[in-house]
Amino acid sequence: MLTTQAIFDRYQEVRVRFPQVVARTQTVDIHSLLDIASDVDAFVFDAFGVLNVGETLIPGADDRLDQLRARGCAIRILTNAASYDRSGAIAKFKRLGLRVKDDEIITSREAALLHLTTGHWGVITADIDTLDDLPDSATRLGDTSDAYDAVDHFLFLSTADWTPARQDMLMAAMQRRPRDILIGNADLAAPRDDGFSVEPGHFGHLIADRFPDHVRFFGKPFPEVYDLIEASLPGVSSDRIAMCGDTLHTDILGAAARGWRTVLVTQDGLFAGYDTQLFSKQSRLYADWRLDRI
Repeated sequence: MLTTQAIFDRYQEVRVRFPQVVARTQTVDIHSLLDIASDVDAFVFDAFGVLNVGETLIPGADDRLDQLRARGCAIRILTNAASYDRSGAIAKFKRLGLRVKDDEIITSREAALLHLTTGHWGVITADIDTLDDLPDSATRLGDTSDAYDAVDHFLFLSTADWTPARQDMLMAAMQRRPRDILIGNADLAAPRDDGFSVEPGHFGHLIADRFPDHVRFFGKPFPEVYDLIEASLPGVSSDRIAMCGDTLHTDILGAAARGWRTVLVTQDGLFAGYDTQLFSKQSRLYADWRLDRI
């Protein structure tokens, strides 16, 4: 699946599960976010493909955030990465070299955890995840099939240590007894230094293909993360918020459905090396603005 076209095609296939949006019909090209700073009170940034690629900061991203703050714009980072708890996510962005405040970062993991109910949760996450922000009754799922049958619900946070065998055990457990599963990262894939990684949304949609009533996704383009952003920006109207992202079906669609403005960033993310207008035409998803890098 790990090509731009294949990822785009899969997003199109599962789009029926996404929020509805009234499509724009064209995009205006700009050179820099400074070109539109007077039209925007708050810039919200996707991370992968916009601020960083894998563990590498995109050149100039840190300076651009500083310049926008100097213009009086609020800054938020909205990431679908759910492998880290909040403290881990904050540490990662600071390790990249971004000068961000703790309250400027919001993750899809936070949104998912707000919707945990009572019961025994089976958690799919990286082996290094301490689970400190999860209930004491949560169990990390691995290679023991009985553990999948023992839990009341599933929480899928990371594919870092996920394997085809574990996916088979999860599907078999759902077949034996369908249960709710929360997908803490709605992305299908993410740009890394050496290509694309497969993310929880990919596996979540495979499960939703068979058990549509039991799967709930968190992160862009789904509404809960936008609730968190807007709550952090009291007094800012939705049409003065701009989402900057590299993916049409998550960053652009989700923000447009919310009434935000949108900026498609093209050089380093999903569409690196491609003409995004072709994909916009096929999906009928056009950002307000388009640029190479922020």
